[in-house]
Amino acid sequence: MNQVLAKYLPERAVAPCFELIKEYAVHLKIVNKRVTRHGDYRRLPTGEHLITMNATSNKYQFLITLIHEIAHLVAFQKYGKYIKPHGQEWKKTFKILMVPFIRPEIFPSKLLPVIANHFKNPKASSSTDTQLALALKAYGGTQHKENSYVFELPYGSIFRIYNGKIFKKGNKRIKRYECLEVATGRLYLFQPNAEVELIND
Repeated sequence: MNQVLAKYLPERAVAPCFELIKEYAVHLKIVNKRVTRHGDYRRLPTGEHLITMNATSNKYQFLITLIHEIAHLVAFQKYGKYIKPHGQEWKKTFKILMVPFIRPEIFPSKLLPVIANHFKNPKASSSTDTQLALALKAYGGTQHKENSYVFELPYGSIFRIYNGKIFKKGNKRIKRYECLEVATGRLYLFQPNAEVELIND
């Protein structure tokens, strides 16, 4: 297991993560990248704890996601199964589990202040914290060279997403952008850091 973890985690994070996996009897499964999520936790009917993680070259993203999912397990065990998945109990647990990792031996100095800011009030996904998501992508992110982020595109731009659907960029609504699906006329909200392919006129 240590050899597997060493492939996906920062070197100094391997041993403490392995200890957490052993302590909470986690069955860790690493799968090919899924677009909609970095990882997930499930308690199986057998009582086993399954955490499924995307394979990624971004070791810092992998670490944050792994601790995020272990925090679900720990919060459900401590506070009961009826808590909100990303409620206050989970946030508190996530912060406690993550604190030992927020140090310069594990994260690059440029990332540390961004991560510290994120953990003042952790989001349901690191991808919804635009500042953190963009900072992480500088360290083994998977952005394709021909892609752009939604926030970079001019108003009215036409773009394509990973599943081939085509949208027109609209106004910003608080933190996300309203975008019109061209084929159906339906409005969708996009994170500023969503990767899209600009379609040239």
